[in-house]
Amino acid sequence: MNKNLYALFASRFPKDKAAACMILADGRVWTYGDIDRASARMANLLVALGLQRGDRVAAQVEKTPEALVLYLATIRAGMVFLPLNPAYQRNEIEYFLGDAKPGLFVCRTQSLALGNELAKAAGVAHVLELTDSGTGSLIDAAAPYSDDFETLKRKRHDLAAILYTSGTTGRSKGAMLTHGNLAANAKTLHAYWHFGPDDVLLHMLPIFHVHGLFVACHCVLMNGTAMFFEPKFDPARALKLLPESTVFMGVPTYYVRLLQSAEFGGACCSQMRLFISGSAPLLQETFDEFKQRSGHTILERYGMTEGGMFTSNPYIGERRGGTVGLPLPGTEVRIVDDDAVLLKHDVVGNIQVRGDNVFVGYWQMPEKTKEEFTANGFFKTGDMGRMSKDGYISIIGRSKDLVITGGLNVYPKEIEELIDAMPGVLESAVIGLPHPDFGEAVTAVVVRKTPVGAGDTLSVSESTIVEVLKAQLANFKIPKRVHFVTELPRNAMGKVQKNILRQTYGAN
Repeated sequence: MNKNLYALFASRFPKDKAAACMILADGRVWTYGDIDRASARMANLLVALGLQRGDRVAAQVEKTPEALVLYLATIRAGMVFLPLNPAYQRNEIEYFLGDAKPGLFVCRTQSLALGNELAKAAGVAHVLELTDSGTGSLIDAAAPYSDDFETLKRKRHDLAAILYTSGTTGRSKGAMLTHGNLAANAKTLHAYWHFGPDDVLLHMLPIFHVHGLFVACHCVLMNGTAMFFEPKFDPARALKLLPESTVFMGVPTYYVRLLQSAEFGGACCSQMRLFISGSAPLLQETFDEFKQRSGHTILERYGMTEGGMFTSNPYIGERRGGTVGLPLPGTEVRIVDDDAVLLKHDVVGNIQVRGDNVFVGYWQMPEKTKEEFTANGFFKTGDMGRMSKDGYISIIGRSKDLVITGGLNVYPKEIEELIDAMPGVLESAVIGLPHPDFGEAVTAVVVRKTPVGAGDTLSVSESTIVEVLKAQLANFKIPKRVHFVTELPRNAMGKVQKNILRQTYGAN
């Protein structure tokens, strides 16, 4: 039996291929027939370019129907999809292309010159463009090809996607997800969240990461129904479309913004059956106010790049604020101490997971992969949490110092290395502080060098540090604030105590 993920989706498509799949902001509709034909043309193009099964296809583009079709075409042709945040800058793109060695890099028109330059240096054979409106050389090149394509046979352990996620070492790691990993999570979420024939998803998430692509889109494709496919989150558009929708998925920032609108309330949610939140912690006050204003209880869940969703509050049953719910069917979750000894209920420890949805390892990093798994196959998430007696899990913190701002992952070491390299800087520490809108705000704490001569440190200011970083990093990674200190707090082993920094500046 063909375990290609696209074959699973196609088996769930409606019998009437004229049924809507994506309803766009301008009123255009992409049917399931459109999706099938367009992905066939694009898959034929990939093969014609000489890409082989297992070759990578990297895409740094904006959210369009054509971008989703590119993903489907890639897995349909037995290749491996590599989505990249459009906000990534030269240094980041250069690393990803050099590490993954894709056979094709698809980029935006604005980035075509840079894309060609970096692709040539990395040995990437082909570069095509996809504009923000869904046109470009990728679409032109695919147009002459057949609308028919026999979905390539894949086994469950064959790779379908690589998503880059960093660690405290600063070097990004490519999490390898198989057709079986993605299928297992898609089947579970579709059933657990009770998707049915009348559902319409309001999709306002980006599609370069797990939440928007593998959680939201997969649920719709498994269901064979429609989604409002919006380019980005916009509170006014959400208020207009919620009365025509039944399911909404968002990061906590979206819910905060909705609550800021005086028009938001029970009336616009009358057709809704489910609001889901993830990618960052949801504040209890947001959870409570949303319930009071809308009459709906947000369902919070927990997962990560390395395996999709691990836990979820129940669809039927208590959705407990401040928790990420119960382990999903097919996923084992345990809380252990540093010696991997199982902890009692309500004791904080390390969260480890095991299941068919958990990734198979990091791209070209066998030693790192071995380090992150236990002997009996549990993945060490790096998150700290506790489990109640009745199985609800609460996330307490992250041992890897990950900062999640607006639902996007920021890894401090990457920013610290750039700040430390600036003239006049001795060292730095980057932390995340609670923020009512973004969940966490990236914050830098910097130690200046002792001035050797007059004016040596005058240029090391908050504004200059931010200005230098903006030329090298995506905007969401730029610190919201930069604080200056004479020294960083350290423990007896010399490790910077970021918990003290969080306490110091979090109270301000």
